[in-house]
Amino acid sequence: MSRKSKKSESAPMPSASAGLLRFFEEDTKGVKVRPELVVALTASLIITVILAKVFLGPI
Repeated sequence: MSRKSKKSESAPMPSASAGLLRFFEEDTKGVKVRPELVVALTASLIITVILAKVFLGPI
């Protein structure tokens, strides 16, 4: 198999702008949530689970 035909079988590389790929340029439909809110909700869930294990014990 020649080198040229082997290269043409591979998938083309994605376009890049200044070395950075841009995936989400358009606004998409759906729920928009701030990252700070996600971190706060995650931390509160972790604290709730820890407190439940401490006060309720093993179930």
